[in-house]
Amino acid sequence: MAETDSQPLNAAVSECVRIVQSKWTKRPRAAIILGTGFGGLTSHMDIEATFPYSALPAFPQPTAIAHQGQLVCGDLAGVPIVALQGRVHYYEQFSFAQITHPVHVAAALGCELLIVSNASGGLNPRYRSGDIVVLEDHIDLMGHRNAFSLAGRSAPIRSKQPKLYDSELATRAVSIGRRENFACHRGVYVAVTGPNYETRAEYRFMRRIGGDVVGMSTVPEVIAASEAGMRVLALSAVTNVAKPDAPDAVDALEVVDIAEHAEPKLRAIAVGIVRHL
Repeated sequence: MAETDSQPLNAAVSECVRIVQSKWTKRPRAAIILGTGFGGLTSHMDIEATFPYSALPAFPQPTAIAHQGQLVCGDLAGVPIVALQGRVHYYEQFSFAQITHPVHVAAALGCELLIVSNASGGLNPRYRSGDIVVLEDHIDLMGHRNAFSLAGRSAPIRSKQPKLYDSELATRAVSIGRRENFACHRGVYVAVTGPNYETRAEYRFMRRIGGDVVGMSTVPEVIAASEAGMRVLALSAVTNVAKPDAPDAVDALEVVDIAEHAEPKLRAIAVGIVRHL
């Protein structure tokens, strides 16, 4: 984010907080970004206030399928949270500063934890459609070194990347999956800009460099949350598994359908995590 862009966005963050707090006075403990197919989690909240993104300054408006675009405030398992029902992506022609604006608003509202979800393509041949992957690291192929571009500074030579994904929360999430008897792995997320799906050669390449799943989101939000001092738990639902030698045709509606079927697993983890807050 350029220095000239930071002041207007900082003002927009403050105004968003004022608007939310004018109708909802609780201090949220966590924020949950509901990616493709996961918007239904809000039906299990005790909702106390809802704000369309259009009513919040500088909030970007999603154009992708199944991203409703509203900030939902209320309790989940008795804990006050904010749920971001839908997100925007870089391929929708948004900057990283715009993509991460909702995260900065959540941090300003007082959230200590960000749970971020997404739908992804499986690179690991052991995975199956509908499995949940708890992210422990990522490979950033989005074309920018986000950790520095988001903060508006240049990267020093051989800079050390801070730890982004909370290992304690990841361990707890995997334990919840085992207890609830569904497949829950630890893995590495490969972030690309999209919106195209990968070629057979790209699938092989991403697997060879250590990727377990691939998607078009999450990394900018994770970095922004870490910079804001929030703990981060990132969950990915595998919607299709790559078969480079016999690729399947996958469309957006199929991805949404599989993700929606995986939503109860994501919800079980989210509830289990926020209860410990």
